[in-house]
Amino acid sequence: MKRREFLVVLGGAALGSPRLAAAQAAGKIYHLGTVNPGPPMTDTGPPGNILIRALAERGYIVGQNLTFDARGAMGDVAKIPSLLRELKARNADAFVVVGYPAALAAKSIGVPTVGANGLGDPVETRLIDSLAHPGGNITGISDVATTLTTKRLSLLKEMSPKLQKVAMLWNKDDLGMTLRYQASAKVAQSIGVTVQALGVREPDDFNEAFAVMNSDLPDAILMVADSLTMLNRRRVFEFAAAKRLPAIYEYETLARDGGLMSYGPDLTESFERAAALVDRIFKGASPADLPFEQPTRYLFVLNLKTAKSTGLEIPNTLLALADEVIE
Repeated sequence: MKRREFLVVLGGAALGSPRLAAAQAAGKIYHLGTVNPGPPMTDTGPPGNILIRALAERGYIVGQNLTFDARGAMGDVAKIPSLLRELKARNADAFVVVGYPAALAAKSIGVPTVGANGLGDPVETRLIDSLAHPGGNITGISDVATTLTTKRLSLLKEMSPKLQKVAMLWNKDDLGMTLRYQASAKVAQSIGVTVQALGVREPDDFNEAFAVMNSDLPDAILMVADSLTMLNRRRVFEFAAAKRLPAIYEYETLARDGGLMSYGPDLTESFERAAALVDRIFKGASPADLPFEQPTRYLFVLNLKTAKSTGLEIPNTLLALADEVIE
């Protein structure tokens, strides 16, 4: 049940109708390329269809005045630079990318780029000069790991009041996610929660991470999301279920896919706002002058089906906080 779904509907309506008339220069065709570290962002599912719909609301129609070229690295981030170069060679007017590695690669290519999510702190990683004045060819959507981690840990404590040790899984080859992990670890330590640091670099490293947790079982798991952890998500779901460990994830898609719960930015909003930034770039704005934005809507999604199947009891207080409960 989606208790705040009307907010999404209202937000989408507010973004839409006035911009249909933004018909750009007559006869001009705009070329948008997208790169995802995982599968391509096609129109067959989110987030690709969200992006296409939001662009259509602004007058850009695929097959009429817009081409939409979606590429995915399928977990092999080393492929990302070549994917971006291919899109540049196809005369892309702008890129929409997901994740820090894709944004970093796009920085050197020079095509105007919008980072839709997963970039981490773009100032700390030196992708940009400042949130207000990015200063290069990249703008997009950012979020604050410290604030979000505080909320995630509070939800874990609501689930498990005796929480003392949390395992944190992250890709330590991804600078954006490493900094996100470090910010998260500082928050945990500041409230007296011990962090079991489990950095991974490749799929085989998850076996070692699970072995560490088996020998020194944590009270809960927090997984930092990037292409590597996302592609191995089911292994984390299964381990958490087998050990009856509460686990929280960063994006709603992970809870809907079988994770126990998630708290993070509303991805529908993030990709709608990415489309708004693309619109401004198509109209001639430079990413250097387009401030990075932060999400305004955050969703707490709780998978009651997963809880029941693993024998975890969800407190009524936690159920009352959920924006969406999967049953």
